Amino acid sequence: MRRGPGELEAEVLAVLWQHDQPASAAEVREWLGDDSLAYTTVVTILSRLHEKGVLAREKQGRMFAYHPVDDAPGLAARRMRAVLDSEDNRESVLARFVSNLPPDDEQALLQLLQGDREGT
Repeated sequence: MRRGPGELEAEVLAVLWQHDQPASAAEVREWLGDDSLAYTTVVTILSRLHEKGVLAREKQGRMFAYHPVDDAPGLAARRMRAVLDSEDNRESVLARFVSNLPPDDEQALLQLLQGDREGT
């Protein structure tokens, strides 16, 4: 079965978050439970995620052990920040984003801006 763009990266991140410990490519491959997945493919995905700043790695013997630099909400926030950073008119982008929020999200954002972080 062929995966869509980014699906394998998402699966790798999910198993790393689930196990909550640094892992080698062999461990990640085992955790994914897909015997048809080549070890070199897992190494490539881990390397790409490291290059993107999503994973950190530490040398363990002759190999690397990888772990996420952030949890899922933190990663989503980093992606949102990267999109915002790529725009010339940040204020307009933020205004458009906020104006398109559903009421519940708008209320949550207002509470966060006012310093009420109990819901997070």
